[in-house]
Amino acid sequence: MRWDEEARTRHEAWLERLEAAPRRRQRFATPSGLEVKPLYTPEDLPDAPYAERLGFPGEYPFTRGIYPSMYRGRTWTMRQYAGYATAEESNRRYRYLLEQGQTGLSVAFDLPTQIGYDSDHPLAFGEVGRVGVAIDTVEDMERLFEGIPLDRVSTSMTINATAATLLAFYIVVAERRGIPPEKLSGTVQNDILKEYAARGTYIYPPGPSMRLVTDLMEFCAERVPNWNTISISGYHIREAGATAVEELAFTLADGIAYVRAAVDRGLEVDRFAPRLSFFFNAHMHFFEEIAKFRAARRMWAKIMRERFGARDPRSWMLRFHTQTAGSTLTAQQPENNVVRVTLQALAAVLGGTQSLHTNARDEALALPTEESARLALRTQQILALESGVADTADPLGGSYFVEALTDRLEQEAWQLIEEIDRMGGAVRAVEEGWMQERIRRSAYRYQRAVESGEQPVVGVNVLRDEEGAGDPASGLLQIDPAVERDQVERLRAYRARRDAVAVARARERLEQSARDPHANLLPPILEAARAGVTLGEIADTLRAVFGEYGAARQAG
Repeated sequence: MRWDEEARTRHEAWLERLEAAPRRRQRFATPSGLEVKPLYTPEDLPDAPYAERLGFPGEYPFTRGIYPSMYRGRTWTMRQYAGYATAEESNRRYRYLLEQGQTGLSVAFDLPTQIGYDSDHPLAFGEVGRVGVAIDTVEDMERLFEGIPLDRVSTSMTINATAATLLAFYIVVAERRGIPPEKLSGTVQNDILKEYAARGTYIYPPGPSMRLVTDLMEFCAERVPNWNTISISGYHIREAGATAVEELAFTLADGIAYVRAAVDRGLEVDRFAPRLSFFFNAHMHFFEEIAKFRAARRMWAKIMRERFGARDPRSWMLRFHTQTAGSTLTAQQPENNVVRVTLQALAAVLGGTQSLHTNARDEALALPTEESARLALRTQQILALESGVADTADPLGGSYFVEALTDRLEQEAWQLIEEIDRMGGAVRAVEEGWMQERIRRSAYRYQRAVESGEQPVVGVNVLRDEEGAGDPASGLLQIDPAVERDQVERLRAYRARRDAVAVARARERLEQSARDPHANLLPPILEAARAGVTLGEIADTLRAVFGEYGAARQAG
């Protein structure tokens, strides 16, 4: 098939006829503002060698996927994000999802756990077990994974400011079962930069936070070699209102900052880079999302090989988890969310994701019920087993539109990364509030588009169904208020039976290490976990040395 003179002439004539054809609106564009043409042809593709731009699955630049066989060998990991109330309640949900065919665990922690407060802290009141599970102690972690084989299940923990402590608790639980750290596999999110830019569950100033991130990377490279030490997250950046281009650029810029910090620490890049992973959002514009994932792989491969001089091909690979976009779910006509999630999940799979969480239909209203969680899991199981989309690698590769859009997203994202480079990197961009301001502006533009009707949302600003709305609270998961009281009582009983001297000594050693800028904090945190120090006490010990980051909270 050649794009020859005849094709060019006929294309020009077709464009003239198109001018007289009806159109729904004057301009079509992706949510990132990238114009979508009425038709794409070979003229939209760059005159570049195939191997340089696309290559083959499992080969640099990985545009078409990071594994040679992709899903023909095994499908993506189905990793539903779950956690609420007590460790026992969450454990029951994990067991249920595993029985339903889920292939990986993903832990949601409540807000006090995320920001380093024990459940009896005054600021934890009303939040214990609400949006995730409350974990104060190693014993809570033991109950959370009761009956789950830690040496055979990969566990992802969505945790950042307290990632080192939660990983230490997990290691101690494994030790008590006779499982060495070398046999543990999973991920801690451990991406603090996106917390400053988009989400807000940080504790310490950026400097000490980056130290904790790098300490964990260094510790795992030695002691927990199969653990993914960081999941660099664009998900929350997107949920806060960023465009696809900004999600792509800011996530990779954060990744550059983490790699730079580790290299500056003295770590050899190929020693830790294969354990880096990413976390992206799957939003509503089907083709822009697919193009985003493809562009991300190509850009990261180039960053790692050319900027950091990585030589191991595994260091060039961008492995990523995807979650469908919670911000697109609507409280109105919530059954429509099943359709939205299906489209988003399909985009993630066609984009080559390594693991996937599909949101439940009722998550705009509450945490998912058992029934809605099962339907969300079934959505990706149907994609994997019935649709045929997993039978060939990168099935949309070669599409004139998808290739052109992939190139355009990459071009726009490079421009933002170069701007961040000129500022001094992602840490500086966050400290100066530049990323936050970009995200705020994009969120404002999107909300205005929804409110004006420029961006249709079925059931919200078009095709509303006022009479059939029903009771929005009917059938939703309710958290029993007794959960908080019981968790607090259990925590206080735990403190009462500990060895107080051992706890005091462990906290003192942790404080001394925190004051030594050359010490790695993971060993004293692990020692504290073994001695019975709680999550809040570990965070308080570090707060006393590092302080809290208050200025960004005011700016945020």
